[in-house]
Amino acid sequence: MTRRLHAGRRSATAALGLSLLLALAGCGDDAADADSKASVPEGWSTLDTDSLSVGYPKDQGYAEQSAAERSRNNAAVALKMENGIRTGMVSVQLNFATGVSDAAEAAAAAGAGIGLGATRKATGDVRLAGPSPARDARRIDYDFTADGKEDTPTRGTPMTGVLVAGVDSGGVPFVVRLNAVREAVDGEDLDAFVGSITVK
Repeated sequence: MTRRLHAGRRSATAALGLSLLLALAGCGDDAADADSKASVPEGWSTLDTDSLSVGYPKDQGYAEQSAAERSRNNAAVALKMENGIRTGMVSVQLNFATGVSDAAEAAAAAGAGIGLGATRKATGDVRLAGPSPARDARRIDYDFTADGKEDTPTRGTPMTGVLVAGVDSGGVPFVVRLNAVREAVDGEDLDAFVGSITVK
């Protein structure tokens, strides 16, 4: 009986030790995640805001706008202009909606602004670099046609886009978008864009 009791105590102690090790390992992973930064492809540059940073393809002709140049609704913008036509745009909006507390609500608010005539291709959860739980975000891929206004391509030109919406560690909702002429970007470009986001 005594031997069984000692054996039981040893098993319980070993189990407790294993649990503590796993817990400590988990804490280490969380700390590493909080300090991690997303990978930005070679040749790209970065838009940096209070809530997040995101890459944009500078080597493909995108250039960051100054605060004086961009709309007051945007925290950061990079444009690709070709012969006076805006063929690509990366934008970041912060605190763009009220009553938003998580990624699903942020995506619902951002998705409502995609516009009539746009076709949603896919919607899914993504995990960004940065502190948890701010890493949780939602991605929406969509197609639309240009309206020819405000230096955009000729009306009817096929366009494609992706947006990523979430809430940063301070509770501020954000949405990041890439819109471009459809033939100028592919799935790998869109994935690289989403993968370049680091939330703060």
